[in-house]
Amino acid sequence: MTESNHRPVGRAAPIVAACLLLAAGLAGSAALGQDQSAATPSDAIFARKTVMDTLSSKMDAIEAATASTGKIDLAAANEQADTVSVLLMAFPHLFPAATNQWKPNVDKDPGTDTFAAPEVWTKYADFYKQATEASKLAYDASRATQEAELRAVVAKLRAACDGCHATYMKTD
Repeated sequence: MTESNHRPVGRAAPIVAACLLLAAGLAGSAALGQDQSAATPSDAIFARKTVMDTLSSKMDAIEAATASTGKIDLAAANEQADTVSVLLMAFPHLFPAATNQWKPNVDKDPGTDTFAAPEVWTKYADFYKQATEASKLAYDASRATQEAELRAVVAKLRAACDGCHATYMKTD
């Protein structure tokens, strides 16, 4: 910062941040009163498929790193795991009742048709619990400071993901 400016950058940053938060809050409050019927079940299904694709991509990167015999870039793996943790916290909220649309033996559009088993809705508390537990494992992986610790937690996370998929995902 040059001497011609009177306010140091360090003091301006909190003011700018507060203004941005205020503007976001005001915009969000306007959205509360708006009709949300434009969001279709297909939109929600597409959104959760997008989240799951991102989760899968991040898990692939973490598992490739932990399967390697070389040195693991812990900072990169921690960052990937942190993203997995955050997405898993949000994931169960992407299953409104109107998206319980799985049907056996029909051609499905991979972008908009669901592969979520009806048990997601009939056993939602368990589904939510499994997502939360997996999120916590991913969080633990995001804080791992040793390669062995990361490998152990990622193995538990993979088992949690596979268990949830076995119960709550249809593949046909």
